[in-house]
Amino acid sequence: MELTFLPVKMRLPLKFGAETIDSIRIAHVEWDAYGAVGRGETPLSVGWAWPSELSFAYREKVMCDFCSFLAENYSSPVSDPMTAGYVFLTNDLPRLHLQFNQKYHEEMPHLAALICASAFDIAMHDSFGLTYGLPTYQTYNKTFMSHDLECFFQDSVFAGKYPEDYFVKEIPVSLPVWHLVGGKDLLRERERLGNEPADGYPVSLEKWIERDGLRCLKIKLTGSDPEWDYRRMVEVGRIALQYGCTALSPDFNCLVKTPAYVNDILDRLKAEEPEISDLVLYVEQPFAYDLESNRIDVHSCSERKPLFMDESAHDWHFVKLGFGLGWNGVALKVCKTQTGALLSACWAKEHGMQLMVQDLTNPMLATIPHVLLAAHVGTIMGVECNAPQFYPSASLEHEKQHPGLYERRNGVVRLDSLHGNGLAYGIDPI
Repeated sequence: MELTFLPVKMRLPLKFGAETIDSIRIAHVEWDAYGAVGRGETPLSVGWAWPSELSFAYREKVMCDFCSFLAENYSSPVSDPMTAGYVFLTNDLPRLHLQFNQKYHEEMPHLAALICASAFDIAMHDSFGLTYGLPTYQTYNKTFMSHDLECFFQDSVFAGKYPEDYFVKEIPVSLPVWHLVGGKDLLRERERLGNEPADGYPVSLEKWIERDGLRCLKIKLTGSDPEWDYRRMVEVGRIALQYGCTALSPDFNCLVKTPAYVNDILDRLKAEEPEISDLVLYVEQPFAYDLESNRIDVHSCSERKPLFMDESAHDWHFVKLGFGLGWNGVALKVCKTQTGALLSACWAKEHGMQLMVQDLTNPMLATIPHVLLAAHVGTIMGVECNAPQFYPSASLEHEKQHPGLYERRNGVVRLDSLHGNGLAYGIDPI
C-alpha cells in the first residue's frame, strides 16, 4: 500500500460555511488488495468535514496523520469489497478513530474520519474489479458478493437483493452537470474589479453559463441571513431565466436552526418570483450536521420542495433516521467511502427516497468514482462537478484521456471514455 498527498492550489477561493479556503490536499492511495493495484483519491476537504475555530493548517495535518494511521492499520481483505468495507466501517474505523483522537487529545469528527478512509475503500473496490478483469460495477451481485443486502441491513426486505438490483437499467454516457455558485462568486461581468485571475477560464456566472452551456445551478447561501439568502436566490434565478437554465438548488450550509427559515424563503419566492420558484428542484441540507442531536421534524420543508440530506448522511443508519424525520432525498458522496455510498443508495431507493450525487470538488482520479456512482444509481438530475471551476489545471493530464469528463460542455459531462476494468481510470499510476 502506498499513500501520498497531492497539493492543489485553487484559482479562486472556495467558501465552506464561515470558512474560505484557497488550497487543498488530495489523499492518493495505491493498494494491491486482491491481486492487482487499485487506486483511490479523495480531497481532504477540511472546511467541509471539520468546521472549527482551530486553524485550517492544524486540522489538515490531523487528517493527513489519520490517513497515515489508517495506512498502517488496514489489512488485506478476506472477502469482497462490499463485505470487507462494511466490516471495516462498522468495527474497525470507530475503534481506530477513537484511538487516534485519544492520541491527539482532539475530537476529529466522524465525517473527517470517513473522508480519510474513503481513498483506501475506493482503491479496494478498484483492485477487486481489476483482479477479476471486470468493471467494478459488474461485481456488485450474487456472483461476486459473499452476502446479500439483508446481511448488511438486517432487514428481510433486502433478502436476495444486491446493489446491482438498484442500478438503472441503461447506464448513461453523459450526465447533466451542476455548477456551484459560491457566496463570493461574481454573478455578472460588470461586477469584475480587475483583480480576477486572467488564466483563460471564466470568472462570472454569466461567462460560465455561456462557455459550458450550464443548465443546473447550486446556490450557496448563508443559512443565517434570510434577506441576503433571498436576494441571492432571486439574483441567480434571474440569470438562470435569462440563459435558459432549468434547475436550481439552494444550499443553506447547515446553519439553519428551524424549518421556518427555509419555509419563509421558499414561500416568498413562490409568491414574488414564481418562475424562479419553479426552477428549484431540491433543497440541500439546511440543518446541523449532527442529526442525532438535532432531530428536527422537517416534513414542512420537504412538503414544499424535495429536501436532501448531505453532511448528515454519514451512512445508511443516518439516512434511515432522516427519513423518519421527513427528509425525502439524500445526496451521496464517494468521499464517505464507496461502500457506504452504495449502501445508502440501496436503502434510500428501497424506501422511495430520491438521490443526488455531489462531489467534494473532486479533481483528477477522484472525479471518476464520483461520476460512475451517479451514472449507476440514478439521480434526480445529473451530477455535481466543481473541480473545473476551482482547479481546472489539476486535471489536465487526465483530461487528455477523458476529454468529455473534465471539461463541462453543452451542460453535461461525458462518461463514454470510462469503459475499462476496475473503476476505469485508464491512467498510469503516479
